[in-house]
Amino acid sequence: MWYEYLWLKLRKVVRGERKNCYLATKNRLIFPLKRKIAQRQIIQVLIIACLLPLLFFIVPAWGQSTTTNKNFKTAPVELNGQALFQVAGNDETNLTAAKRAEIISSTLENILNSGESIEVDIGQQNKETILRVNSNYLLTVTAIDVKGRMKIEEQAVIWKYKIEEALELAQTERQPRYIFKVLIISIILILTALALEFSYRFFEFKISNFFDEKYPQFVNYLPTILPLAGIAVRVIVWIVVVFYITDLIPLIRGYRNQVLIFLIESFTSPIFTLGNKGFSILDIMFLVGLTIAMWKGVGYFIKIFRTKIIGLTGAEQSVQDTISFLVQYGLIFLGLLIILQLWGVDVSSLAIIASVLGVGIGFGLQNIANNFMSGIILIFERPIQVGDFIQVGNLEGIVKRIGLRSTYITTLDHISLIVPNSRFLENEVLNWSHNNPISRVKVPIGVAYGSEIRLVRKAILEVAKSHPEVLLHPSPQLWFQEFGDSSLNFDLLVWTREPQKKNKLKSELNYRIEVSLRKYGVEIPFPQRDLHLKSPEIEQMIQAWMQKNTPQPLELYYPDSFVHKLERKISDLELDEEDNSTVSTIDNIDSEIQNNNNIDIDTLIKEMRGFHGVAIKDRRHRWGIYPKCFVGYEAVKWLMRTQNFNLQEAISIGQLLIDRGLIHHVLDKHGFKNEYLFYRFYEDE
Repeated sequence: MWYEYLWLKLRKVVRGERKNCYLATKNRLIFPLKRKIAQRQIIQVLIIACLLPLLFFIVPAWGQSTTTNKNFKTAPVELNGQALFQVAGNDETNLTAAKRAEIISSTLENILNSGESIEVDIGQQNKETILRVNSNYLLTVTAIDVKGRMKIEEQAVIWKYKIEEALELAQTERQPRYIFKVLIISIILILTALALEFSYRFFEFKISNFFDEKYPQFVNYLPTILPLAGIAVRVIVWIVVVFYITDLIPLIRGYRNQVLIFLIESFTSPIFTLGNKGFSILDIMFLVGLTIAMWKGVGYFIKIFRTKIIGLTGAEQSVQDTISFLVQYGLIFLGLLIILQLWGVDVSSLAIIASVLGVGIGFGLQNIANNFMSGIILIFERPIQVGDFIQVGNLEGIVKRIGLRSTYITTLDHISLIVPNSRFLENEVLNWSHNNPISRVKVPIGVAYGSEIRLVRKAILEVAKSHPEVLLHPSPQLWFQEFGDSSLNFDLLVWTREPQKKNKLKSELNYRIEVSLRKYGVEIPFPQRDLHLKSPEIEQMIQAWMQKNTPQPLELYYPDSFVHKLERKISDLELDEEDNSTVSTIDNIDSEIQNNNNIDIDTLIKEMRGFHGVAIKDRRHRWGIYPKCFVGYEAVKWLMRTQNFNLQEAISIGQLLIDRGLIHHVLDKHGFKNEYLFYRFYEDE
């Protein structure tokens, strides 16, 4: 089959390309030329592969063109392959137009071959106007042959002059001098075409240099455009040369005309009908061209629409992509309807076909349609957003992209999950970051019976408040849950701004709590049974053995050397059941070491939110309104003016408030900066 041959040819070209890549390591001057040749061969093979299937459309048109030729009302009279005029059929003599034209052409050909002098005159026979050549009857000019309002005598005069000119030209073309002239012209044209063929590479190099110097923005498109342009120029040049030469040679001219008529009829004859109108290959090419132009035009419009219009709204990227997608395909749909109407198709006739296809597609693609509509709902309702930490069933991860059909999630193990959008609407979704990213983490703890509750509370809360990822607002809490079988069970409740790190935070807190409980002498229990011995001698022996074999206390492991900071910087505090505000934290100690200032965070917050504090009000940026917020650089100025801080200290205090969960950027995209950025107290949420 032809496609098998093309496939083998393409594989051969690609293998040659790989071989050239290997040779390029040895000779880098050969590789560019080899690669260009291989690319041209690939393009030529692809063009042939596209043209051959076109024959399947042309072949049906051949049959239609041959059958319709018989029914034409007029036919051309030809001499030496040149059409002189059109004649119609004669009902009186039962001659069709084609048969009549054939008889006239044969008569002229016999007169030309006789070599006699030629004289054409107009005469009357049976009250009809006739044309005679050398006093011999040639044809009768009938009323059907006359065009428009022209008289029969006028039409006869026109045909008389055309026949005379054609016979004189035919006699001239049969002279040796004319044949020699045609031979010279043909040789010159062929040599010119060959010279252009071999010099095209030189012109291609010149064109590349010209664009490189004058229009460097188009250089990247040249490797694709130049090979296609070269093929088009070569094909056009050789077609012009062949047709011009065949027009000069009388013996070939007739065959050339037959081929042209054959091709024209093949491309213009209907190959199928839609409604009451037939469509040819040219109509299909016209439809494809308009569709491609419309598609490209819509693409350029969408680029401008996305950057110049939607981009100014400040909407999220997923919303912008969805609006652009809907507008793009809406315009394409309208464009196709307009093109079909320009093409001559009655769009209303396609309603029944569209409805049937719609029902079939609805049953076959209902899941895809469900996911598509769910994607639109997710993007506009925004129950989940890009960057949210969510849990769907047993799946946990961060939302990376929300598409129209599916949502892309990256788990904590850095594994990409593609979840259908319908699942977010049909099942319960746990969104840790919805509206407010602050989430609570519960850490269960058990201590032995007989432990001092105040020491337990102090040891655990010190660890919780000293951890940098634990927020101080809301403050950590320790709840006494129950009296267990072997332990007193507590729950440590802390809040974090990064819920995706909750497992890591829980692990670090367990490490530190274990060290802190050992420091305060609080025992962590395990299931056990007590054995009571009545013999005093055995008890003395056991105590002596335990004193002898008890190892010396070892330094306990603690990550990040926190225990050393804790022992040096935290003094023993008496913590009351109702008041835990005096618990020290590592960050407070570090700030005191760095700034030598004793900062009362609660008082500072009251002053900032007070009457003479920073300006807290609703603010507008682009299309969004942000309620109850203040500006970063205004807060820096207020801290420098009222608290006697320098610039760096004021920025550090602002960042400290963010780290402690007291304030945050309205979009949670920035830390504290001395810029025109909006921040808000969590109390105003």
